[in-house]
Amino acid sequence: GMCFGVRDAIAATEEVATRKPVTILGQLVHNPVVSERMQRLGAESGRLDNLDSAVTPDVVITAHGASDRDRDRWRAAGREVTDTTCPLVKKAHTALAQLVLEGYSPVVIGKSGHVEVNGLVGDFPSARVVLSKTDIDALPAMEKIGVISQTTQPISLVEELVKYIRTVQPEAEVRFVDTVCQPTKKRQDALEKLCDENQVIIVVGGHNSNNTGQLVKTVTSKGVRAYQVATPDEVEPEWFRGVQRVGITAGTSTLKETVLQVRDYIERLKK
Repeated sequence: GMCFGVRDAIAATEEVATRKPVTILGQLVHNPVVSERMQRLGAESGRLDNLDSAVTPDVVITAHGASDRDRDRWRAAGREVTDTTCPLVKKAHTALAQLVLEGYSPVVIGKSGHVEVNGLVGDFPSARVVLSKTDIDALPAMEKIGVISQTTQPISLVEELVKYIRTVQPEAEVRFVDTVCQPTKKRQDALEKLCDENQVIIVVGGHNSNNTGQLVKTVTSKGVRAYQVATPDEVEPEWFRGVQRVGITAGTSTLKETVLQVRDYIERLKK
């Protein structure tokens, strides 16, 4: 379930929102339950790329992070910025900046257009985003390639793509800095055991959560049935007909209370 970066981002935003009006620049975390909670607190919704979208003097940068360029733009406009960027996302930003400083052409393994990836490449217009071997085939020849990853990508995929970069550009000096976060790695490892022991896996998390979607892909790649739900209301009883063993996992932006609600609902189906 929820990782410390998301937990701390929610706590920081709730603390601000209970004291004064605030605008969240994007979705604080990719979780509908959290979004509803923020709405009840009166938090407004805005866009990181649009200064006019914030209706309050105070704004929040989400756990996914932002480029320094965007962060500075909001401050220069006179806004009070609460930055809830996950520390492990900040680590990825630092790694990418250091690679560029050392003369490497920046490459980010991640989902193009994802808010975290947009933040990572926002300060480096020359950065390229890849997520497949086809993407890598389209890269121009480079002498020095510096590679990091979106923090929620499966490490197995990241390592495979780094190896492929070295294969297709054998003359290049390729330096890879592992920025996949430990919570993501732990969930992927735990999921391996769940897949071995269960007939169906329920993955709890927002439908636009990248790391939750990656968990679903991992399950299906092992030939096990997977169903993704954001809330207990989405669970369908027919999924469990003839099933003796069910595993439950959750994305890093999923509240513990939601996971327990899903578990309790499935338990009641047995009675």
